Amino acid sequence: MRRISIFGSTGSIGESTVDLIARAPEEYDVLALTGGRNIARLAEQAVALNAKLVVTCFPEYRQELAELLSGTGIEVAAGPKAIAEAAERPADWVMSAIVGSAGLVPGLKALEQGAVLALANKESLVCAGELLMRTAHAHGSDVLPVDSEHSAVWQALVGEEISEVERVIITASGGAFRDWPLEDLPKATPEQASTHPNWDMGQRITVDSASMFNKSLELIETREFFGFLPEQIEVLVHPQSLVHAMVGFKDGALMAHVGPPDMRHAIGYALHYPERRDLPVDRLDLAKVGTLEFRAPCDARWPALRLAREVMEIRGLSGAVFNAAKEQALDAFLAREIRFTDMAAVVEEVLHAMDRENALKCDRMRLEDVIETDHVARIRAAEAASRINMDA
Repeated sequence: MRRISIFGSTGSIGESTVDLIARAPEEYDVLALTGGRNIARLAEQAVALNAKLVVTCFPEYRQELAELLSGTGIEVAAGPKAIAEAAERPADWVMSAIVGSAGLVPGLKALEQGAVLALANKESLVCAGELLMRTAHAHGSDVLPVDSEHSAVWQALVGEEISEVERVIITASGGAFRDWPLEDLPKATPEQASTHPNWDMGQRITVDSASMFNKSLELIETREFFGFLPEQIEVLVHPQSLVHAMVGFKDGALMAHVGPPDMRHAIGYALHYPERRDLPVDRLDLAKVGTLEFRAPCDARWPALRLAREVMEIRGLSGAVFNAAKEQALDAFLAREIRFTDMAAVVEEVLHAMDRENALKCDRMRLEDVIETDHVARIRAAEAASRINMDA
């Protein structure tokens, strides 16, 4: 049996992973599940998968979790330290689906144990790609992409040489506001930004889709995963969300990965790699689809994409600043303290200020550098958001 752990099991990626594991329970020994405030669902998953350990990241929910699992023999723990310790339990395959920079430490701990890390936590690569990949190499571990776009690139590269790639195109749905008049964007509410036209995801990632901050993280992630130059990586708006990525080769050929908007495909590919197994996803009827639409992204609508390209050029600790400032700006928007269009302004102010101060350079990335930079960037982003709020 393969030993697996799922970090972030109650989120949309985690739920899809649980679904696949539950379809073949005889193949897997579930070591650990971690989640947040959805304690009832976390306990339900633990019983269904016969998990050894269940951890909530919020200590105040430990008692509730323990009561729900009383008599099951399942170990219960709580807090970030407990999540990191869960990642130290030797596993064969670990799903990293914790949202935000909180997923970095558990991912590093899992790699240090030699586990295959199925990475849905894009912030780990954005904040500390050099450190994550160096850790994987040092411990003979593999990092497999789970984002639909990066899984698509990975699959298109099977049997190909990276040196023969001319360009990579990742697609974006455009989110809730892709067709809104630009002048209406400052008035967009958190409720409006939280509705995605194609995907069923959590609130934060759905708002990030509307602002294209999610795609901006994926731009940076594409560089860190595959080593492509920034000028080789393109973004296209594709409202149907059926073509997840394309890889163009120097002979002019373009390999496209096409599939339904169902994350179980990318998860299943990483779970069963190098095999392909039958998956419970819809089969496309292209005759019914009829038309696939593509358009270039508008810089005025999605300034986050421009900022991501700056991060790819600066490198160093700029990814940690970009992500931390983005998360803080998102908090401010969800709390109605700043406008939808102010989020990019907050990130730009912090990124440029810390770059001018020469605070982004590092010769050899260390975890403590990433954590400290993240902390400083969040404070400065909160200050920037407060100033913008007062000026509004």
